[in-house]
Amino acid sequence: MTRLFDAISLRATQLANRIIVSPMCQYSAHDGCASPWHSVHLGGLAIGGAGLLFVEATAVTPEGRITPACLGLWSDANERALQGVVQLIRELSPIRLGIQLAHAGRKGSSQVPWDGGQLIAPGDGGWMPCAPSAIAHSPHESPPRSMSRDELAATREAFVAAARRAQRLGFDAVELHCAHGYLMHEFLSPVANRRDDEYGGSLVNRMRFPLEVFDAVRAALGIDIPLGVRISATDWLEHEDVPSWNLAESTAFCLELKQHGCDWIDVSSGGISPRQKIALGPGYQVPFAQAIKHSVEIPTFAVGMITTSEQAEAILANGQADCVALARAMLYDPRWAWHAANAQGGQVAAPEQYWRCLPSGSAHIFGDTHMGSR
Repeated sequence: MTRLFDAISLRATQLANRIIVSPMCQYSAHDGCASPWHSVHLGGLAIGGAGLLFVEATAVTPEGRITPACLGLWSDANERALQGVVQLIRELSPIRLGIQLAHAGRKGSSQVPWDGGQLIAPGDGGWMPCAPSAIAHSPHESPPRSMSRDELAATREAFVAAARRAQRLGFDAVELHCAHGYLMHEFLSPVANRRDDEYGGSLVNRMRFPLEVFDAVRAALGIDIPLGVRISATDWLEHEDVPSWNLAESTAFCLELKQHGCDWIDVSSGGISPRQKIALGPGYQVPFAQAIKHSVEIPTFAVGMITTSEQAEAILANGQADCVALARAMLYDPRWAWHAANAQGGQVAAPEQYWRCLPSGSAHIFGDTHMGSR
């Protein structure tokens, strides 16, 4: 019996299967507002049969964007634009919808990747990024502004306001981005956090701001909407003789998150430093998800170079994670879940208009596929 097509419940949200479409930045918004590209991109993924579709990392403030073209949810205009995308998907598909709320921290004010990804100076259309400490991400970059306590409080409230907008829009799940070298990961990692107040130094202090944000968002969402967190399990800086974020500290953080009402941990890694040395390979981050799942006893999403249905099924069957989250594989093949169902003997939701598309001899992955024609 396959696990990939088992249902799973996260609070009041039930997923039809354990295939997750990861948040994937598209750098195609205008002043934070979703564009026609988002309707096409997300609409195509929505009919692909996955259990949960995440909207890309969505900034809670203008300066929380990675690039000027990143999606946001800080204004009424942002909310109206995203409402159109959500309504479109609801008309097309029964898929559950999630949104990842984020703040880029010192990695904000950057060019889009295809234009080089470098920092944009305030005079050239960028802004002054903020961070826990005035430490640049790369030696050739200008340092960010160290955040005051008042700015921390305002940023926390910005996450709350965005979460309430997401709730009004009808999202089924919310994820906080605490990974990939962005603001909340910056607070967690001693590589980026050199504060000497209650938000820096010890592990307890470095966890304080992300936990404050989590608690505030958890309270705003109420008891029914599930709330998870994406983490970087390690900074991949073990080769250097410097303090850095690692699996032991990630486990401690996840234990705290569980006590605070977290519903899943989306386990990624890296992003805090260009000096990282990542041991790339198929499923290279899965052992982190497995370690956290078993140490913390919390549902985990496995991510990172998961490409085949056989690989995904093995991860679940071996108890390494509770769901698999795919990004690049979904861009390459938006019908990944269809093909996985055909290979693994599962069934997925698909539009009736496409029920006749299956090649001869394929399994009835859509249910009743015996349709006549005129």
